[in-house]
Amino acid sequence: MHAELRTREALGPLGPVEQKNAPDVLYTSGDTSLLTEGSRVAIVGSRKATPVGIKRAQAVTRALVQQGIIVVSGLAEGIDTVAHRTAIDEGGRTIAVLGTPLSKAYPAKNAALLEEIKRDHLVISQFPEGYPGKGENFPRRNRTMALICDATIVIEASEKSGTRHQGWEAIRLGRNLYLLENVATNPNLTWPKQLIEYGAQVLRREDLPDILLDIPNYTAGGVRAFEL
Repeated sequence: MHAELRTREALGPLGPVEQKNAPDVLYTSGDTSLLTEGSRVAIVGSRKATPVGIKRAQAVTRALVQQGIIVVSGLAEGIDTVAHRTAIDEGGRTIAVLGTPLSKAYPAKNAALLEEIKRDHLVISQFPEGYPGKGENFPRRNRTMALICDATIVIEASEKSGTRHQGWEAIRLGRNLYLLENVATNPNLTWPKQLIEYGAQVLRREDLPDILLDIPNYTAGGVRAFEL
């Protein structure tokens, strides 16, 4: 089902910081109840996913699904695709947040996945049909993805990865941000240290079960991060 919704209608009450950073309208296709029911966690990472990164994305996604948490990502190549695909294959629910209008898959090879998510899950975009493709669309998409989620988990990323935009938006909006230990300790990356200074947390394998159990305690509509 396609719909054009005011963001307040789609998400419910928003705090002042959220209102300032939210798009006016969301274009949706699918089950919009996924925006208000349950907990949502974004899984994001490199478009050029490594074999180890793929395994980590699969493991984290499975853990989220087992807790009934909705998996959110951006339909991009690499980690995003793995997150959506694994959530579906494990019997979970997923939301794709696009940097394009609803009718366009980016990359094009994800067209079938896009249609599957529209049919059985939810796709959202802040860009109307015919909106031109611009590089700035994707950081704006990341802001919206952070907005609709209770937390973001970064699986792997490069120094110039667009994933870092998602991290900063999560911090800006008061959402919890988790960097997998391999990201946080990578000597070739400068931005993880900066994000940690602003409140990002290092996610170690042994911490994951406790963190996932705490995610449903997040209070929607505010800027308070859930407490561990």
